[in-house]
Amino acid sequence: MNVSRIALAGGVAASTVLILAGTASAHVSVQPQGEAAKGGYATVNFKVPNERDNASTTKVEVNFPTDHPLASVMPQAVPGWDIEVTKSKLAKPLEMHGQKINEAVSKVTWTATGDKDARGIRPGDFQQFPLSIGQLPEDADQLVFKAIQTYDNKEVVRWIEEQKKGAEEPESPAPVLALTAPAAGEHGAADDAKGTGSGAETADKQTTAASDSSDGDTTARVLGIVGIVIGIAGVAFGVLAGRRRTA
Repeated sequence: MNVSRIALAGGVAASTVLILAGTASAHVSVQPQGEAAKGGYATVNFKVPNERDNASTTKVEVNFPTDHPLASVMPQAVPGWDIEVTKSKLAKPLEMHGQKINEAVSKVTWTATGDKDARGIRPGDFQQFPLSIGQLPEDADQLVFKAIQTYDNKEVVRWIEEQKKGAEEPESPAPVLALTAPAAGEHGAADDAKGTGSGAETADKQTTAASDSSDGDTTARVLGIVGIVIGIAGVAFGVLAGRRRTA
């Protein structure tokens, strides 16, 4: 009997640990489709899980970073959700494709539509919200987005806490998008072109040098042959002159 009670208690404890671990790890996150390279554009998915057993998520709000504003944000349609894109004026205009941008997206809001009993993200489900964003900053390693999740029972969960270096993950962490180095061809094309030109110029110089060297060798050989002929002629002239004197 005691053994059974101990086993039961152990099972309950293990289940509790698993539940708590699942709850801690289930939060709003953002991941790119492929990579999010610095200075480029990317398609990202905001993944929103439902953490409640008795309520559905009916509204998701994602706030964009103000220290690295994004001028281009295009949402992909999500069935059963209305999308609202909010823009704000910038204190310092951005330059994109040779044009000055005076405003950038500050917030994107998804609101569930349809039947009240069937709308939104139900308990045990999750939903992804895709966005095309850019131009990504070149002077940052990550972008922090603060998200607000609203349930149909009026409960609001704010995923806005930033991760501090060396500290444990906060209870309500904000979604973080990691940025990668630019692709190998993006900034290397011009350098490659320069390298090709430099290589061609070097080859031309080498060809010219080789041609000059060849011309120099030919001239030296001709002069050498002429010298030998002149020398032989001089010797012959001397021999003939000597014979005439003897006669």
